[in-house]
Amino acid sequence: MANLTLSIPDVLYERMAKHAEYRWSEVARQAISERLDEAELLADLKAIAKAEKEHSAGRTISYEKLAKKLGV
Repeated sequence: MANLTLSIPDVLYERMAKHAEYRWSEVARQAISERLDEAELLADLKAIAKAEKEHSAGRTISYEKLAKKLGV
């Protein structure tokens, strides 16, 4: 597993120290994972919007070319 060093303001660290019952590294992992999920969803939605725009403009490709492009 990779390690990540994170700098946080002293005030935030002091607040975290008052709640030692939390595993702050796990909280950070979950937050990073959620943000990545959001970023990947946004990228997918943008790709879909682009494909819909191209389709509406009549710029389409065959299923065979699409499968080859996707490596299927």
